This record gives sequence, C-alpha cells and structure tokens, in this order.
Amino acid sequence: MPDVEEARPFWQTALHFFIPVAILVFVNWGKPDTTEGFWYFMFASKWFITALFGVGFALSMAYIIKVKKMYVLIGTLAVIISAIFFYDYPTIPFVVGVIATTIALTFSNDEPNQWLGETWEFTKQIMPLLGAGVLVAGFLLSSTNGNGGIIPNEWIAALVGGNSLFSNFFASITSAFMYFATLTEIPILQGLINSGMGKGPALALLLAGPALSLPNMLVIRSVIGTQKTVVYVSLVVVMATVTGLIYGSLF
Repeated sequence: MPDVEEARPFWQTALHFFIPVAILVFVNWGKPDTTEGFWYFMFASKWFITALFGVGFALSMAYIIKVKKMYVLIGTLAVIISAIFFYDYPTIPFVVGVIATTIALTFSNDEPNQWLGETWEFTKQIMPLLGAGVLVAGFLLSSTNGNGGIIPNEWIAALVGGNSLFSNFFASITSAFMYFATLTEIPILQGLINSGMGKGPALALLLAGPALSLPNMLVIRSVIGTQKTVVYVSLVVVMATVTGLIYGSLF
C-alpha cells in the first residue's frame, strides 16, 4: 500500500487538539475547599490561563488549519473588547470567542469548514444522550443538594459508600455491564456522589464504565473467544477496583 501523504506534521494536529481541551479544562476548573496553595492558585488564575490558551487557539486557527487571518483577527479583537467591557464576567468573552470561532469556520472553505461540520455532527449525536443522562440521573438519583431522587440515599450509601473492597468491586462490576455514553457518566456520577457514593467507588466506576459494557463484551467474545474475554473483563474489573481502593484511601 502506498504511503498517504499527511496534510501537516502530526505534532501540529496534536497541538490543535490539545489547545481546545486545555481551554475546556481551565474554564471548568472548580473551586477547591481551601483558599491557599497550588490548587487555589490555579482556580484564581484559571481565566488568565484560559486567555493564554485562547491566544494559542487563535494562532492555531490561522497557521495550522488555515482559517483566513482576517477572520481570526476580527474574532480576536471581539474577544478582547468584550473582555475589557465585561472584565468581571469572564464567561461573556468566552461565549464571544465560541461565537467568533463558529462564524470564522462557517465562512471558511475546505478543511476549516469541515471541522465545523464534524463538530455539528458530533453535537447532534451527543447532546440528546447528555440531556437524557441528566434527566435520568436527576430523576432516579439526586439533585445537586443531595436529595430529591427516587432511589433512597441509604441504598446507594450501603452499596457504594465509603471505601471498602465490596463498594469498589460493586461499582466496578456494575459499571462494567452498563452501557454509558461518555458524557452521561458525569451527571450520573454526580448524582451518585450526592447520594452518598464514596470517592474510590466513583473512580472505579469511571475506569470500568468506558472500558466495558455488555454489548462490548459480546463483540469482543465473537472476536477473541470466551476465555480471553473473561480474562480481559476480569483484569479491567480488578484494576478498577484496586485503583478505586488506592484513590479512596489517599483522598
């Protein structure tokens, strides 16, 4: 097979993916319990760090995926102006940046416009699942203040509360057979934590859930056979359980 010529070096593609992820990480950086130390410093500085990555994103748009520099410049100026006028409300410049990016990609041709099209397709797939996950989690589990769910908190605390071997194993084995859409894990996990789930079992669920599901097991079994599938599933469950135990004992 002939080698397919890449449109750009791999490091450029990786960098273009990394910058938006970093922006989302710092935008959503939560406030720690303490008002001092490294984690609070990161929280207090998160919008300045986001702004630095925003500059990097503008450069990435212009020089990596080749959005017209005039569009990038106009969008950047719009964000800067909104940041000056709404300095105390940093989410407004962030929203302006999202809108500016969307408009720039909309009026671009070739690859930049394809990026927007793919993003829209993923959005249409993900948002219904995310909305359904939030509704189910709130209906069955708990609200943000820890009450209001149909399932009693005592049941959840008894099964996956604390940091016992049983609670971590139960979280691992249960999530291994459940089918989670990736983003629905977050609201479901939040509801479980508010209802009494321990930190260790929560991590065990997050580790085993994406790696396994009942449909996943059936497909794997058809490819590698029953014995190897059992070994694979067992390793995932055991490693998730052990990791949850360690995390729960440390944090």
